[in-house]
Amino acid sequence: MRILVLGGTGWLGGAVARVALARGHEVTCLARGSSAVPAGVTWVHADRDADDALEPVIRDDWDAVIDVSRTPQHVRRAARDLAGRVGRAVFVSTASVYADQATPGAAEESATLPARDPGTITTAQDYGSAKVMCEQIYRAAFGSERTHVARLGLIGGPGDVSDRSGYWPWRFARAATSHAPVLVPEGGERLVSLIDVRDAAAWLLDRAAGTDDEPGTVDVTGVPHPLSQFLGLARAAAGHRGEVVGVEEGWLVQQGVQPWSGPRSLPLWLPDPAWAGMMTRSTARARALGLVPRPLADTVADVLAWELERPAAHPRAAGLDDAEEQALLRAWTSERG
Repeated sequence: MRILVLGGTGWLGGAVARVALARGHEVTCLARGSSAVPAGVTWVHADRDADDALEPVIRDDWDAVIDVSRTPQHVRRAARDLAGRVGRAVFVSTASVYADQATPGAAEESATLPARDPGTITTAQDYGSAKVMCEQIYRAAFGSERTHVARLGLIGGPGDVSDRSGYWPWRFARAATSHAPVLVPEGGERLVSLIDVRDAAAWLLDRAAGTDDEPGTVDVTGVPHPLSQFLGLARAAAGHRGEVVGVEEGWLVQQGVQPWSGPRSLPLWLPDPAWAGMMTRSTARARALGLVPRPLADTVADVLAWELERPAAHPRAAGLDDAEEQALLRAWTSERG
């Protein structure tokens, strides 16, 4: 197949390009940067802010386009320029499009946020609404019979610069050599699911190549596991034998520790019940279309191996730094006598 990836230099786009190459496809990536384009890919330099950004690729015919954009204006131009040149469109959307994130087990028929072009995306609602608009643009241009929309949940695995899947394996490994304690949130029964970036890429390419499946909208997420199980796998992969200090969730909130991601956070921890459904969306449709997530232990081990190859002092996008964790441990221990 001849596959056009709009992107391909980022994390997921790069994984898509690598899997496509491994399957013997001819791959072209259109993107602003070239540093992360896999060897063997044809790279087309273009800034999608420009109206004629796709000019270099619209002279050719493509079996499929895979687009990861979150910007409606970029998607509008792509749909305009490629609808007559591409056999099938696979748009990578997000589970953040749903208006209700609280209900466990919800499926693709759930109501979405209103479609909107926020211009600058600054909130989760902006992001979700922009993706809804992007979905609608592709369906309108390609028709429902040629459009796959994949609403991805949390992506994890090697290359996760968001640090959401890599923080805990890294934190336990950092403490392993000195048998130092590691601070974790109580509430380990809360569920977390992540889809390995390599599994997501493979499934997206299956949709691009599929001739025996009906295009449509599919939630593509991982298998829900208790957070305590994820932490246990991270600890085992790191070989940590020190103390694991469970800290009350309310106390963590009082100390200004953030949930989920970002600076001074505990990644994957979601104490707010308004988000309880985000980690438990139904994967029945994706599994019927061949999604087979690898074991979580494999993803955790592989993301740790990748983390250990990174420079020791690189800035982290999520989690606690050493000083923050140690200060919290001292304060927690002191208050408990």
